[in-house]
Amino acid sequence: METMKNKANPVLDDFPAKAFDKIRYSDTDRQGHVNNAVFSTFLETGRVEMLLSPEEPMLSEGTSFVIANLNLQLLAEIHWPGKVDIGTGVLSIGNSSIRLYQGVFQNGRCVATAETVIVQVDDTTARSSSLSEQARALLSRYQFDQ
Repeated sequence: METMKNKANPVLDDFPAKAFDKIRYSDTDRQGHVNNAVFSTFLETGRVEMLLSPEEPMLSEGTSFVIANLNLQLLAEIHWPGKVDIGTGVLSIGNSSIRLYQGVFQNGRCVATAETVIVQVDDTTARSSSLSEQARALLSRYQFDQ
């Protein structure tokens, strides 16, 4: 990514927000590696910890965040048992949308990257809703160095 320090080979320290998730035995497929669908769950863990923190609420009342686009690049297999580390950062902040870049790591190795567009929507109308100034200020703390 244009704002990443090391776009060809990201490391966890490149990301302003960090989280982790435990790999469960049930996450594996018949070949013994983590099923590709579980990678989306790992990405969700990283997003949710940043976007829905009870200590720093970003959502305006009566709104929700929804995924408008998810582009996931699977780079390597991962195996149970263990954990993954998830790095998350903000690439850009729009009127009602946020463009995130994330990396999933096992034992320090990047195993997946993803670019996701999240939109704040009004819960009643299901239409996009502008981000508040508070949300913009909080999100700016997670932006990659420009």
